[in-house]
Amino acid sequence: MITSRHIGILGGSFNPVHTGHIILADYLVQFTGLDEVWLMLSPANPLKTGNAAPDIPDTDRYSMLDIATDGIKGVRPCDIELSMPRPSYTIDSLRELHRRFPHTRFSLIIGSDNWLIFDRWREHRAIIEEFTPIVYPRPGYEIDPATLPPEVTFVNAPTIDLSSTFIRRAIAEGHDMTAFMPHGVGRYITSHNLYQPHK
Repeated sequence: MITSRHIGILGGSFNPVHTGHIILADYLVQFTGLDEVWLMLSPANPLKTGNAAPDIPDTDRYSMLDIATDGIKGVRPCDIELSMPRPSYTIDSLRELHRRFPHTRFSLIIGSDNWLIFDRWREHRAIIEEFTPIVYPRPGYEIDPATLPPEVTFVNAPTIDLSSTFIRRAIAEGHDMTAFMPHGVGRYITSHNLYQPHK
């Protein structure tokens, strides 16, 4: 079978998407063998039950992803998990992508923080064997690339210590986070009154 493309899948709640997400995705497209990186929006993370993050509609988070990736060559949003049963498990999503695009090779992209708990993921061995993960560094979560399985690639991407949690809290405190998010995302948040302090 001829494989036409190699696409990296970077999943997350993107609540909201920030510049760190886009810089990472763009780096992986430009400096690795990936043809594209898809930002796969997750409706719910099974490992984060009880998360106190605000319940922002999937449609708003996807709209922000769409705005954030506009004009970034090789980087696009992916909404496949929004139409799948919940809770959402990565192995199911990756297999569904492969079913829909049988001639495309997919690799899961995860941070070193997630790699350290990867054995808690559903069918983590199957993910390694079928979807050749790409691991990037996260501040405070050091790993030795030499210890990774042969199917796993470590990419020394730039580390950006920025989180959606920080941005949400800062907006709620009245700070202007426009510079921390891709162009247009801050305007969307303001116009849709997202993450604002409770009155």
